[in-house]
Amino acid sequence: MAGQPGGLDRILLGIVMISKRHAWLAVQALTLAGLSVSLPACATITRGTTQEFVIESSPPGARASTSNGFSCEATPCTFRMPRKDAFTVTIAREGYVEQTHSIESKMSGGGGAALAGNVLVGGLIGAGVDATSGALNDLTPNPLVVTLEPAGAEARPAAAASQAQP
Repeated sequence: MAGQPGGLDRILLGIVMISKRHAWLAVQALTLAGLSVSLPACATITRGTTQEFVIESSPPGARASTSNGFSCEATPCTFRMPRKDAFTVTIAREGYVEQTHSIESKMSGGGGAALAGNVLVGGLIGAGVDATSGALNDLTPNPLVVTLEPAGAEARPAAAASQAQP
């Protein structure tokens, strides 16, 4: 008896009677809400908040330490670093000039695509989570490749220049 009051097109939901059409719309809305809650922070899920960071030196075997607390005794070495923050790396080896390099945390191509996906599908919550977690970023340069200079090399040209003058 569809179409008649009290017929099959009505569902008793608690005390309130709603039509099947309204019940179907409610199911669709809840499904959409569930999907939108599960999709935010796409980059946090797919890319993660950390990445492998590689340090290489020529010659190898230099000590590397970072301003955020990571270190290794001999290059080459690989760390699992947070994508979120910039830091510095200091490379030192006996007989060579110590060097310090800045590593930046920049939005990557993959992070930009994830941000666009969040804006289109996941909404502002997902974009905010990804942006604050660092998941949109990559550390650059990566790998960090350093050529060490012998310790006396910077003094030699100055000494040669002073000896050349009468």
